[in-house]
Amino acid sequence: MKIHTFRLKPKQDFFDSVEAYVKQNNIQAGVILSAVGSLTQAVLRLANKSDYNTYNGYFEIVSITGTVSIHGSHIHISISDGEGKTIGGHLVSGCKIYTTAEIVLAEFEDVIYKRELYENDSGYEELAVYKKA
Repeated sequence: MKIHTFRLKPKQDFFDSVEAYVKQNNIQAGVILSAVGSLTQAVLRLANKSDYNTYNGYFEIVSITGTVSIHGSHIHISISDGEGKTIGGHLVSGCKIYTTAEIVLAEFEDVIYKRELYENDSGYEELAVYKKA
């Protein structure tokens, strides 16, 4: 396992920046271990919804989890506002960094994560795990 740590700066797009880092470092299978920081805009797909919700304001990143790969990532995030109200969902493009985001990823060097449609499953591309040759 290899650990990656990097920081995002104000106005960067959270999801797009993580995806760019994964591609630049050719990460084929990884997991987000930790991410802390803040956002001024969040775009999330909530549970069992097909559309996206946009939230504007000041938010703390209070939780994040997910798998990352050059073949597709799946990340969930929870954010809280100044009143402590918390919401979470699927992280997508459009989440803008306010002050910072400090991200720690673990890369698994013996497997490859891909996203594939499975017959009679969710209708979404789901995780497929392959051993490296």
